Amino acid sequence: MKYSITLLAISCATFLFAQTTKHYCAKRDAFSSNQLKSNSLNLSQIAETERYNVHFYALDIEMDNLSTDVAGTGEIHGTANENLDSVLFELFNSLAISQIRLNGTPTAFSRNNSAVKVPVNISTGQQFVIAIDYAGTPPNAVSNPLGGSGMTNASSPSWGNRVTWSLSESFAAYEWWPCKQSLTDKADSVSVKITVPNACKAGSNGLLENVVNLGNGTSRYEWMHRYPIDYYLVSVAVAEYVEYNVYANPAGATAPVLIQNFIYNNPGTLPNFQNDIDETVDFIELFADLYGPYPFQNEKYGHCMAPLSGGMEHQTMTTQGYFVKGLTAHELGHQWWGDNVTCDSWADIWVNEGFASYSEQLMLEYLYPGEADGNMNDIHNNVKSNPNGSVWVEDSLNEGRIFSGRLTYDKGAAIVHTFRFMMNDDAAFFQALKNIQLGLEHGVASGLDIRDYFEAASGVDFDNAFNEWYFGEGYPTYSARWNVDGSDLILKVTHTTSSSTPTFTNPLELRFTRAGMADTTIRVDIDNNTNFYTIPNMSDVTNLNSIDPNNWIINNVGSIVHDNTMLAGLEDIGAANSVYSIFPNPSNGNFTIETTDLGENKVVILDTRGRKITDLHFQNKADFDISNEKSGNYILQITNDKGEKRIQTIVKN
Repeated sequence: MKYSITLLAISCATFLFAQTTKHYCAKRDAFSSNQLKSNSLNLSQIAETERYNVHFYALDIEMDNLSTDVAGTGEIHGTANENLDSVLFELFNSLAISQIRLNGTPTAFSRNNSAVKVPVNISTGQQFVIAIDYAGTPPNAVSNPLGGSGMTNASSPSWGNRVTWSLSESFAAYEWWPCKQSLTDKADSVSVKITVPNACKAGSNGLLENVVNLGNGTSRYEWMHRYPIDYYLVSVAVAEYVEYNVYANPAGATAPVLIQNFIYNNPGTLPNFQNDIDETVDFIELFADLYGPYPFQNEKYGHCMAPLSGGMEHQTMTTQGYFVKGLTAHELGHQWWGDNVTCDSWADIWVNEGFASYSEQLMLEYLYPGEADGNMNDIHNNVKSNPNGSVWVEDSLNEGRIFSGRLTYDKGAAIVHTFRFMMNDDAAFFQALKNIQLGLEHGVASGLDIRDYFEAASGVDFDNAFNEWYFGEGYPTYSARWNVDGSDLILKVTHTTSSSTPTFTNPLELRFTRAGMADTTIRVDIDNNTNFYTIPNMSDVTNLNSIDPNNWIINNVGSIVHDNTMLAGLEDIGAANSVYSIFPNPSNGNFTIETTDLGENKVVILDTRGRKITDLHFQNKADFDISNEKSGNYILQITNDKGEKRIQTIVKN
């Protein structure tokens, strides 16, 4: 039975942002603590698993590369969060249990489909070890329609090599080993011992501490991973492999980092992919510069080949079907985004996939700059192929929706790009990413946790942005009208939206052609579906040639019109006929604002990064002083007593 907790997405018009968006995010914050979902357990069973914490898993299993059959022992080392009369874990019902031992003593147990319950008498804080002897054939899509991907056996269509490999994301770990499937309960470490035929090698997480020839035609590969790890990132892969190793020297590492690769034992495979595999060195060194030290530097990174059409970011050893730079960079990026810092619910899979996808973009930007713009164009075009859907996943039991290429991956990457643009400060953006990796190291995060780190590093308020771009749907279509009046450029920007989100309030760049000089790009803040701007000292503008020229925002462009009827200070705002004058502009910081509107007016003064400088209320005239602020452009958000808004810019010399 499926259990789903849903949340109604709320969008709001610009004039309600201050109240409604905070309310929306408060609802989302409260909701995030109730992400108890499973495709195999009911809510009461999930609650039972939360009564204890796992701190260590130990697997000692036998496998080969010819079938998915598995046999051996799995141990769960845990600590009671309360007085326990039973411990519940999961193992798929096609896997027979021959014995369970509690702290070394055989014990009774019961099974209800995948739920296995062991009676105990354990006090709060007491540790325990449950060892499960099991064997059988993991399910496939026929025997388990909910998943069936936990363990797969297939031959490579390109190379012919036969492989058995695990892929447990998102709900399939219990299909091949006994565990607790909770994103928020990472084990502190895991030991994986795999006995395989001597012709095979077995790859897994962490360090290969020993290979023991058992003298009966099999060998045991003993892997130990001493970092916290989520259940779905524990992995095995078995095939006739050759080992190919290279080393990287990422920033922050105390020694070179091993990149250990298990490649098909086929004369043509390694030569075909060797150059691509070697690029992993460049990628890990780049991401260490951008995100902070490689999270598992005391062990390794690596790859096990398997015939899947892509890759799976198993912690420290990705399972990958082939090697091209985008795929390799994506899976490596997951070691920071998804493995070190993991989404705290599948609703927030953006924490994993949005940032891993953006890692591809950053790899191109820094190492293949000629390809970066085209990649982001392709991302935007895919997002716009359908106007609906949010990055945040409402139905987080639907794996098809969790792993939507258009929403989770492409729109997920695109909004990271937009948030970077909103900061308008790459130093702050990359510092935020490093702060996330350090502050949430080996833990979990929601999308709103990421928001909070972005705000702390930049001073920019991201509440509206997350409401519109993360929880909301669609994208804007911008149109602009412009004119030159005296020395001022007069600009009107409007936008409609493709879906249920009515307004997108993010900065926007517009590029103008100017007589006798290079094109000028102007950045404005959008806070409504219609905004007016008066920009001084732009009398030489001859054309508005593009909107969002650097492709920071998912958008379409409607119309761009040179409207010679537009005059400075006379543009209407909704039904308003108010005229505002600000002088002198530019000035040394002392300004006067004057209006024909005799009602109550409010002015909020912001810098170009959205930081509030001051605000004031006045009726027809007021003075204000920003002489202590640095030189540059400032934004005035003006609201009259009818709730009508306009934007004007000023320049402090």
